[in-house]
Amino acid sequence: MNAKIEDLLDELVIANHVLANENVVDSFGHVSVRNPDNPNHFFISCSRAPEIVCRDDLMEFDLEGNSVDGSTLTPYGERFIHGAIMEARPEVQSVVHNHSLSVIPFGVTGTQLQPIIHTGAVIGQNIPIWDIHDNFGDTDLLVRNMEQGRDLAHRLGDSTVILMRGHGCSVTGPDIKGATLSAVYLQISAALQIQSMQLGNVRYLTPGETEKCTELFFSGLAIDRVWENLTTRINRK
Repeated sequence: MNAKIEDLLDELVIANHVLANENVVDSFGHVSVRNPDNPNHFFISCSRAPEIVCRDDLMEFDLEGNSVDGSTLTPYGERFIHGAIMEARPEVQSVVHNHSLSVIPFGVTGTQLQPIIHTGAVIGQNIPIWDIHDNFGDTDLLVRNMEQGRDLAHRLGDSTVILMRGHGCSVTGPDIKGATLSAVYLQISAALQIQSMQLGNVRYLTPGETEKCTELFFSGLAIDRVWENLTTRINRK
């Protein structure tokens, strides 16, 4: 592989560790990145807890979830989430799927998750909820094939985040940093909303504020600082 891909895969390993260190993922959850040399392929770890993912665990798939690198490692069963979203959204370069406990309540209660803090604006104003039961009946709630993945991607539309009823969420990004840090601040924003709702009526960010704060979030001024901080925490640990 060329040096650009090697650097990208190193960053993918780091993203796994950041998500684990920030408690966005535990034994479950995963992050992927599109292959810039072949947009119809993506990289993701084999079926392993994110905290212990290493370079040798990474696998390459086509957008239908088929292994294309001859690896004999066991893949994640829910790799179809990543392939289907990237298939539907060519601009998405990275996807995070997690089961954040702060996010789960908003997928099962009907209470709308909304941006409440400027650093959490990236989650967007209109966050859809996908319920696998609607079109597939009783399942184990995992996205196990492309039919289910495409149904999820269709419901996601052009949003950054989609909640998955009784399961978790999926988060998109323009790159690994963007998807990873959006997932981190999604969890923070959800926790703050739950806390704030206990105190009284909440004043959420306006659509205009959400747009401007998201623009700032993705600027080099903000995202590189956060990435440096969170990766440094890993090194300290």
